[in-house]
Amino acid sequence: MATTTEGGETDAADADATEMGEVSRLRGILFEGVTFGATVFGLFMVAILLLYVANDAIRPFSADPGWHLVFFLTLVVPATALAVHYYRHDGPAGEVAYVTLGLPIVGLLAGGGLVVLFSTVVTAGKWFGMVIAVLLAAGILYAHRTYRPKAALERLFVMVFAPLLTLFGIPSITVDWAFVTPMTRTELFRIAFTTPALLPSVPDLFLSLPVIPLDWMLLLATVTLPTATVFGRAIAGRRDDGRGLRETLAAGVVVVAVGAFVAPLFGLKSQYWVVIATATLIPLGYYLEGVVRRGEGVRGVAFPVVVVAGALLGAAVTNALGFAGPDPWLDWGFITSATSRSPQDAGIYPALVGSVLMLVVIIVSAFPVGVGAAIYLEEYAPDTGPIGKLVTLIEINIGNLAGVPSVVYGLLGLAIFIRAISLPTGSVIVGGFTVGLLILPIIIISAQEAIRAVPDSLREASYGMGATRWQTIRNVVLPEALPGILTGTILALGRAIGETAPLLMIGAAASVRTAPDGFFAKFSAMPRQIFTWSSEIDPAFRYGVLAAGVVTLLVVLLVMNGTAIVIRNKYQRTD
Repeated sequence: MATTTEGGETDAADADATEMGEVSRLRGILFEGVTFGATVFGLFMVAILLLYVANDAIRPFSADPGWHLVFFLTLVVPATALAVHYYRHDGPAGEVAYVTLGLPIVGLLAGGGLVVLFSTVVTAGKWFGMVIAVLLAAGILYAHRTYRPKAALERLFVMVFAPLLTLFGIPSITVDWAFVTPMTRTELFRIAFTTPALLPSVPDLFLSLPVIPLDWMLLLATVTLPTATVFGRAIAGRRDDGRGLRETLAAGVVVVAVGAFVAPLFGLKSQYWVVIATATLIPLGYYLEGVVRRGEGVRGVAFPVVVVAGALLGAAVTNALGFAGPDPWLDWGFITSATSRSPQDAGIYPALVGSVLMLVVIIVSAFPVGVGAAIYLEEYAPDTGPIGKLVTLIEINIGNLAGVPSVVYGLLGLAIFIRAISLPTGSVIVGGFTVGLLILPIIIISAQEAIRAVPDSLREASYGMGATRWQTIRNVVLPEALPGILTGTILALGRAIGETAPLLMIGAAASVRTAPDGFFAKFSAMPRQIFTWSSEIDPAFRYGVLAAGVVTLLVVLLVMNGTAIVIRNKYQRTD
């Protein structure tokens, strides 16, 4: 009886366990299905929105059916077939294919931003003089460190004043001071004088020379050569034979210099070609060298060739057969034209330049401050005692500030930078500082996470070798955390370039006819211009021109986010 009872209880327990297992698996399957359905639904809705906006901006159905058929046969079919082949049979080649296709696009956007800077903010001659000034200041600092290594206080003064003197010199000083009575504001007397320039800056001295090289030569020396040197040293560092620096320098300089003579034949200025080619070809060559050296996914290089060849072949065939293409709102004229009262003539160029300049201010102001704050909070700030509690409170508030609505930062920028500091209303620098405050908590948090992810064993090994804390942070922690820091920063910049509410608060212009020529000039940004078009009476503005502006902004955002994802995946795989 006892044996039977125990057996009966055992069978009942097994039956209950089986039933519970079936229920548990059923719940898991249902939960997986719900989450998968939610993901597909979200992606589907975003895709529908993007297709709707792209249809209004590009108007593909305005083209002849023959145009669609030609490009379908010459571009879509070969590219799709090759992509399917990579997906099913050669995964590494697929990765190489997409990177070699996307890297030039990112380079073109980066080069376009540099072209904007060199065409509106600083000339090539001024830039060359600034580079010489920085090199001269570095030489002075190096000489002081060599001949007076123990004079730390002197070196601090040299470090501060050498760059200031070489970059700005000692300019003339103008004083215009009126003494007035307190109550009636009656002017008693005025002091006004102007001193001569005591020491000209290095850029001014260079620009005063009777003969100055051409702009593209100056950019070749100050943009192409340093970029090729950086990538060449990187190639030499990852090769066993140490080769790469000389080859990269020679190939980069020769290709860019030869292209400078050919570019004007196609309507492109030589100096613009130097900047765009440097930002596009040298990084692409760096990546392809690694692909060829590893021997993995080399077949993927054929994908961008097929895409470009298919596009060129399709254009040639449609022109020969007389098929009309689409009549889009988004074209080269839209990118390079200013806004207008006529939707057919409206463009986004001044707002695009304003966004680029604002992004420069954000990077220069928010990135060093955010990374510096993260380094202090993770590496120097104490965890215990009254200061530790204060640090904990600061970190909690940083997390809270990351979720504050953007309009609040707009009000903060209005109060600090315009009312208190009296910077020009609606200027580039005010917009950059205000949006920089918006993304500063995000940069701090992402940099903290990247620094926290560095293993403590690396720090202990560095300390064991006799390194100081600063040497450990500079040589061990920051190089390991840099990919994560860059990823978080790029994503934060993607949010910054799409913000509208802070720009409304600080008085950014609704529309400007000319691009800003400096950081203190009045400006408009792409989201601000798009917001203005949304309130126009003419339907062509609200649907066609606005859609073209949205697609332009989305392309920039997607490229920035895609770059962040590529950086993250690359270094995660390396680790």
